[in-house]
Amino acid sequence: MSEPKSGRKHASRKRLLATAGVTGALTLGVITSGVLANATATAAPAPAAQLRHPLAANVIPFRDATVTQQADGSFTVSWAAPGVRHVAVYAGRDQGHIAHRNAVAVGGGTATVTVPAMGAADRWWFELVPDRGESLTVADRSLHLTSAPNFRDAGGYRTADGQWVRMGVLYRSEDMGRLTDADLAKLQRLGIRTDIDFRTAGERTASPDRLPAGTRYVAADVLGDISGISGLPATEEAGSQMMQDLERVMVSSENAKQAYATLFATVADRHSAAVVYHCTAGKDRTGWGSAALLTALGVPRETVMQDYLASNVYRADANAAAIAQLPESIRPAYKAVLDVRPEYLNAGFDEVAKKYGNFDDYLQQALGLNGRDLHDLRKRLLVG
Repeated sequence: MSEPKSGRKHASRKRLLATAGVTGALTLGVITSGVLANATATAAPAPAAQLRHPLAANVIPFRDATVTQQADGSFTVSWAAPGVRHVAVYAGRDQGHIAHRNAVAVGGGTATVTVPAMGAADRWWFELVPDRGESLTVADRSLHLTSAPNFRDAGGYRTADGQWVRMGVLYRSEDMGRLTDADLAKLQRLGIRTDIDFRTAGERTASPDRLPAGTRYVAADVLGDISGISGLPATEEAGSQMMQDLERVMVSSENAKQAYATLFATVADRHSAAVVYHCTAGKDRTGWGSAALLTALGVPRETVMQDYLASNVYRADANAAAIAQLPESIRPAYKAVLDVRPEYLNAGFDEVAKKYGNFDDYLQQALGLNGRDLHDLRKRLLVG
């Protein structure tokens, strides 16, 4: 017997909400009154007054550096290092052991090169060696997991004072309940040791995480277990407002403060690495977690925004498929829920300013971090 139209419509909406990853947040009317051209976002240059001398022997001179794996297996490697005349590029399967026997590419201080496919590897790493200053090792941010396209490295960004967030120690992801055996094996080889799950109890029950053997699992519910769904957006404006309200909840609610305090404490512990943190779509709860971490590490706001908006690229196919299931009249409203938009993240930072005055006070008052905690976090996660 065929499913009634009303049942199909309800099921379609539930599938869409699961894709959006905000199922627990759709009661925001009760809770509160109230593209990136390239998937590998680059760090924006810091103001000149904040830059250390780019040619000092112990300074990483690169202002920008990205790696993008192409469909044919080749890599596009780009960098900008003002004051440097020559950069040699070396490649390896292990970021800690890259041989310097043969360069895979060379270029000037600012260049974009293509490195042909080099064979199978869980992840290819590229060390950029300048003629003056320290080298920088980077990789394609995406792990190219077939079951989780928004699983990506949270590092590889430049801070305002010229340091870089380490790659290979922090990852952000979407739902990990659908990981394939091949993807699990890849994560095992890459050394994933800790999984922080931001989802509600209902989400965790519906799609339990699949984890590499030996991985420590940490439940850190950002939203709390809110039962029922209400206030589904009827217009694009309503959808956008709902997502902005959600962002504010993720800053100031008790559940959120506890969850993100757990995130900071876990990533600061060297025994936890490598750490992956995630929600359902990897864009909202995970997005604020990444924004908070990167901001605490000194990454400029424009770069933080680029990382946030990159979910639109990684989730483009999934979002398009979800939207295609719906009548055209309501697609704009649900697209607003599926998207990440600048005004959403800005609502979170506005809430920080409103409730705490500034970001340092948010870290201290909401997440319980003191100066020593932040010093240790930066020492562990930054290079340069």
